[in-house]
This record gives sequence, C-alpha cells and structure tokens, in this order.
Amino acid sequence: MILVLTVPEELLTPRLLLRRPLLSDADAVFEFGSDPEVTRYMDWPTHTSVEAAKEYLKDCTPRWTTACEYDWMITLRDSAQVIGGISICIRGHSADFGYILNRAFWGRGFATEAASAVVEWIFGQDSIYRVWATCDAENLASARILEKVGLSLEGILRSWAVRPNISSKPRDAFVYSKVRK
Repeated sequence: MILVLTVPEELLTPRLLLRRPLLSDADAVFEFGSDPEVTRYMDWPTHTSVEAAKEYLKDCTPRWTTACEYDWMITLRDSAQVIGGISICIRGHSADFGYILNRAFWGRGFATEAASAVVEWIFGQDSIYRVWATCDAENLASARILEKVGLSLEGILRSWAVRPNISSKPRDAFVYSKVRK
C-alpha cells in the first residue's frame, strides 16, 4: 500500500533549505555526482556527464507526483548553493531515506542537519511508525550520521546492495531504524 501524504516542498533548518530539485541544479548535482569519493558507496554509477545529472533531475517530478520518492536538494540558506541531496520513500507505515553531500562540505554537520529535518518531519506524520536507512558496511561516516539523527543499528543485511563504483557483487549493509512506540 502506498500512503499519500502532503509532503512539504521545502524544509528549513538553521543553516539549510531543503527544496524540490530544479533542472537548473544539474551542474551542482554533476559536481558531487561525478566525484568518485562521494559516489563510492552509492547504488548508482558515478556520473560521467552532466546529462546523467539532468536525467536524475527530470525523473524527480514524476517520482514526487506518483508518491514513489520525494527528493530535495540540500542548499545553504545564506547563498542558495546546492551542496547535496536527500530523498525519502514512504511505504505504508514506514519510510526509508538516503542522502549525498558534496565532499567540499563534509565534516561540518550538514548531512546530519538535513537528515534530522527529514526524520523529524516524517515522524510528525501520525501514520508513520518506522524510519529506516541502510549504508554500506564499510561506510562508517554514514553510519555515524544515522546514529546522530536518532536511528539505532538493527543489524547487517548480507549481500544487500550492489555498489557499482566498488564491485558488481552485492555488498553487506548496516540497517538502522527509529520506531514509534
């Protein structure tokens, strides 16, 4: 069952504005999407052209409209600079999310701030009882972010996801969640 909620087009944090993607974000998306260090643990290949970024951005609106996935660009409030992206999929009583951040902005708490905003919003929905995310078992920085936003490690999903920038074989992933009691 797909649950349709009224999803905000923008989420504000002290330093960030999370907003719906625009086609004009292609250069910024290509900048982080083409960085092999940023995309190492992603489940899609590193972008090799700005066209890949444009294709992703073109797909955001139909996914939003069909309630398949909700994407936001992570932007700096003071400059409107796009520094990453975050998305969430809502399925019945649960929601899972993922994020990516330009390497130039790592280590400043931006991913934690963006993820916290999404987790806080989704838990404000009475019909959602579980928020979860996975990360590659070697991606300890992402695991730490998930812990900082209040998710707890549930376990390891063996051979969970192919990370095409590392291997063509499925890799183990940590699964983290937060549940409403």
